[in-house]
Amino acid sequence: MKLIIQIPCLNEEESLPEALAALPREIPGVDKVEWLIINDGSTDRTVEVARAHGVDHVVDLPVNRGLAYAFMAGLKRCLAEGADIIVNTDADNQYNADDIPRLIQPILERRAQMVIGDRPISTIAHFSWIKRKLQWLGTKVVRLASQADIHDAPSGFRAIARTAALEINVFDTYTYTLESIIQAGLSKIPITSVPIRVNGETRPSRLLRSMHNYVWRSMKSITRTFFIYKPLMTFFYLSLPPLAIGAALVIRWMLLFAGGTERAHVPSLVAASCLLVLAALMWIAGLLGEQLLVTRRMIHDLQLRMRDMPSSYDVLKDGSAL
Repeated sequence: MKLIIQIPCLNEEESLPEALAALPREIPGVDKVEWLIINDGSTDRTVEVARAHGVDHVVDLPVNRGLAYAFMAGLKRCLAEGADIIVNTDADNQYNADDIPRLIQPILERRAQMVIGDRPISTIAHFSWIKRKLQWLGTKVVRLASQADIHDAPSGFRAIARTAALEINVFDTYTYTLESIIQAGLSKIPITSVPIRVNGETRPSRLLRSMHNYVWRSMKSITRTFFIYKPLMTFFYLSLPPLAIGAALVIRWMLLFAGGTERAHVPSLVAASCLLVLAALMWIAGLLGEQLLVTRRMIHDLQLRMRDMPSSYDVLKDGSAL
């Protein structure tokens, strides 16, 4: 049983030593613990500091690609290194590393394949009132969308079993937190939450540049994921407003016509026709989305097989091809 702790990094030479010093090298129920950092185009000495503090693996991206890309790059490398469990944490040491054994316990007990660390949001001093409320609202939306019992959707402190990591695909370029939960939930990957502790704030969040920007990009991520994984349901719900208004206009015209009105009410008929056609087009789009979903699942199964296959480099490295 191998566990790899991965840390996405962007110019973290100052905070990384403290974060690495807190990481465990031995965990009950795990045979081997390794550390991995994803250097997301840092311009400081992040890689040198990581190697000096005993990091086992480094994914060195030449330019900054964003947190979501770095997260996926780390997952792929962890899988290639044979990880059975992957723990993701932050380089600013905001999460208490002593809770890693608690975080992976549901996976070891085979109760879940993805575990999200549930921060004590109400007691975190540097969280403003509005941030706490948005955190609560965002988690409620993600719970409804994913049908998963999670309590802190934006938390980056999470454990992922190998079988779940093989299936995860993140298309968002902003963050992986929300999309990966919705995708896992809709893919019937067992998810749970465990309470965790946090450390004091070491630096301002680089992801949360402004509350408005974070809310907008999170909404786009959730909406995009719904279109990908639930196209028929999404387009059906979108069709309800034009369908209802169009039907109301038709009923209104029929009542007026039956009452012997002298006017033809052509504008109402035209508006009703356009709205009903729009609703029908949305149904067709939903059906086409379902057909594309079947194709996506077939490609996903092929990708799953390819991810779990050893690379040619691995084969040559262990000498089995010689």
